[in-house]
Amino acid sequence: MKRLKFERILGVGLFLFVWEITARSKILFFLGIIKMEALAFPPTIPSVIWAFYQDIMSGTMILSIGYSIIHLLIGLVLAVLLGVPLGVLTGWSRRAEYIIDPIIQVMRPIPPLAWIPIAIMMLGLTHQAAGFIIFIGAFFPVLVNTYSGVRSTDPRLVEMAKTLGATEMQVLTKVVLPYSTPMMTAGIRISLGVGWMCVVAAEMFGVSTYGLGYKIPYYSNILMYNYVFAYMLTLGLIGYIMDTMFKRLESWKLRWRETI
Repeated sequence: MKRLKFERILGVGLFLFVWEITARSKILFFLGIIKMEALAFPPTIPSVIWAFYQDIMSGTMILSIGYSIIHLLIGLVLAVLLGVPLGVLTGWSRRAEYIIDPIIQVMRPIPPLAWIPIAIMMLGLTHQAAGFIIFIGAFFPVLVNTYSGVRSTDPRLVEMAKTLGATEMQVLTKVVLPYSTPMMTAGIRISLGVGWMCVVAAEMFGVSTYGLGYKIPYYSNILMYNYVFAYMLTLGLIGYIMDTMFKRLESWKLRWRETI
């Protein structure tokens, strides 16, 4: 375990070392990857840390993080509240699947960003508009995984429950839902990651005038690339923290699987 931790730290350290050497030596310019030496791209690590510190102290970073998390929660909560019941319904009822599935299959391939003009038209530049884009991105992973979880329930367990006198509702609540819970939580975890990416895209493309995603093109337009990198790394770090927390919660809630 200690060796794995050391290797992880070593990997991060090597990445930071290569980044700093690349920034300071301007090797990208000499290799012809970028054409303007004055850009000094990527920015040095100290300049990124300074940009992060400046926006933390001014409150801009904290405010942006808060707005982005609000946007994520609006979309993700709606996706779970609608995706899980609809996934259970279509997975449990052949008739419901027959009616609803064509609509789902037509809507699912449409990229979330394609909905941005619709979101702005209906909701304006609001938190709700950003939440709508995140909902579109997060809804389908929850729905599909829940449907797959319900459909993958061992039919022998269902027949056994019916033989013992269980009603349809009892079979659904006592057998099917517990059996499909791991797939549901996996879908929610996927939706969390997809939703966080949609937050950035929605804010970057103008659905909201606030948030981490909004700040990236803002600073890019005024050539403050150390701030761009600071916000990019903040996005990645928050995404990593959320995924790690969800994995631990998932392991705790589904610890009963270890006894099977």
